[in-house]
Amino acid sequence: MHTAIVILNWNTVDYLRQFLPPLVESTEGEDAEIIVIDNASSDGSVEMMEKEFPDIRTIRLDRNYGFTGGYDRGLEAVDADCFILLNTDVEVPSDWLGPVLRTMENCPEVGACAPKIMSWYDRDSFEYAGAAGGYIDSLGFPFCRGRVLGMIEKDNGQYDNAADVMWASGACLAVRSSLFRRLGGLDDRFFAHMEEIDFCWRLQLEGYAVRIVPQSRVWHIGGGTLPQTSPRKLQLNYRNNLLMLQNNLARTFAIELCKAGKSTAEAAGRACRKARRRILLRMTVDGIAAAAYLLKGSAASFMAVVRAHSEFRELGRWPSRQEVQAFAEVHSDSEVKGIMPGSIILKALVHGRRIFEKLNSLCR
Repeated sequence: MHTAIVILNWNTVDYLRQFLPPLVESTEGEDAEIIVIDNASSDGSVEMMEKEFPDIRTIRLDRNYGFTGGYDRGLEAVDADCFILLNTDVEVPSDWLGPVLRTMENCPEVGACAPKIMSWYDRDSFEYAGAAGGYIDSLGFPFCRGRVLGMIEKDNGQYDNAADVMWASGACLAVRSSLFRRLGGLDDRFFAHMEEIDFCWRLQLEGYAVRIVPQSRVWHIGGGTLPQTSPRKLQLNYRNNLLMLQNNLARTFAIELCKAGKSTAEAAGRACRKARRRILLRMTVDGIAAAAYLLKGSAASFMAVVRAHSEFRELGRWPSRQEVQAFAEVHSDSEVKGIMPGSIILKALVHGRRIFEKLNSLCR
């Protein structure tokens, strides 16, 4: 299985210089190549690559297309059986690659897989964005094995089972190239943030699993492009969460209703109505959050939510009942794992750090 480890870069020349050497070492003896897609960087990244890493192929884009558009455009020029999407701010050990490749080679039911994502700053702790694999709750709020809201666990081997999850981090994500192309790649409307959750959800709807490979782990700095406190990041997260729900909820509900004995026509109609109600509820919760930001004196965060909802209305597209019915007729046997009933926020408030002990029973 020929694999392309593909790094999307935008103005992170220092990360490339720091983390490419151990990555190159780790590919020795494997059928893998390293490719850098550059989103029109202005910090000398391309010049540095030409001088210091001349054997690594660099695909130059004409402008910054974001995480989604950059990968979608760059990967059109990459020929491989498997893509591994790797952030520039990820450090890999020498033995990370083998377990990931063996999973993709030996497990045809797996459409995508990922290592455990550890914190670069606290190397025994999980990293915020991905940890040991992710779930979402009924309103689309994401959380992970190893990270719930702001609570983060140490890695004490508690997630050393190869688990199928709802989503895996785009910081280091292996995916079959044939599936990536069949699904149309990442949703270009997202630009950045939550695109991997949407992609993994769509992948599961196609009948494939998303698996965490605990024998492999990498260390992620995080926030290399947008810091956690950025209003722009907040805006993208709120907007993209709604786009993700709109993309996938109706199809997911339709499959569940078909399994409960409904015809595809009835299931599609009910699923579309249920999806609209669920998204309206989520937007109401967002409005409460926006009001809380304003009461705390954060006008920038308040406006980030307002702009997110405005952009969702502009960019969003509701699937028709006919589209949902046609999907259910073909994919009624698919199963989406890792959606927790209820609210992770409320459950975390009730259970505190004991929520980690309950994750496997809370998520279906």
